[in-house]
Amino acid sequence: MVFVFPFLWMISTSLQTFEETLTFPPTWIPAFPQWINFVDAMNAGPFLTYAKNSILVTCSIIVLQMIVMIPAAYAFAKYKFAGKGILFGMVLLAFMIPGQVTFIPVYLMLADMGLIKSLLPQIIPFMSNAFGIFLLRQYFMQIPQEIIESARLDNASEFKIIRKIMIPMSMPALATIALFSFVSHWNDYFWPLVMTDSAAVRPLTMGIAMLRETEGISNWHIIMAGNVVLVVPILIVYLFASKQIVKAFVYSGIK
Repeated sequence: MVFVFPFLWMISTSLQTFEETLTFPPTWIPAFPQWINFVDAMNAGPFLTYAKNSILVTCSIIVLQMIVMIPAAYAFAKYKFAGKGILFGMVLLAFMIPGQVTFIPVYLMLADMGLIKSLLPQIIPFMSNAFGIFLLRQYFMQIPQEIIESARLDNASEFKIIRKIMIPMSMPALATIALFSFVSHWNDYFWPLVMTDSAAVRPLTMGIAMLRETEGISNWHIIMAGNVVLVVPILIVYLFASKQIVKAFVYSGIK
């Protein structure tokens, strides 16, 4: 109930009238669900633009992270090279440093490059995922070296080994990393707040936050309707990825 209660309250408030949101004790079941609240929330600003930006930014980050993360995790798990321990320690260090510490130099660098008025400042700093490299490395290390050596004896290239062996056998971990990344960047508010200066490049989180200024602080039924719209994609993605998450953290052996 600690986790479910806020969602129930949010959904209930999103379907109430303005008068019902002010009653005490609170109204849990609206007398007549006000679906028009969702229309009003979407009409309060350019929400189609915000939604498009959120989708583009989040999907681009996930794709780029996979391109960087999979070869890096494979190298750390299956290769021996000079400085491997130091480099992996730097990955763990990057995992521990919050983005709020580095946003000023990153902002100045991207501003000097003239990228602030585009979606790139919301994408480029997150092309690499330190947590994903760490988790995927641990998963790759569980795959027997004999399987990889057999593929090499059959003249399989390293790229083919990754594509045909490592990725299929690590799908639970990849799905989990993708889900965590999706939730993190879909819900991100701080970074877009710093890196954007126009509605044309702002994501959905900022649009929902601006409902308080557009609709007024008391119109909680409109604000909560906007929040429901923000949460629904996360719930849909989770429903498809929940089984993979369980498999990622419960190692059941290599078939």
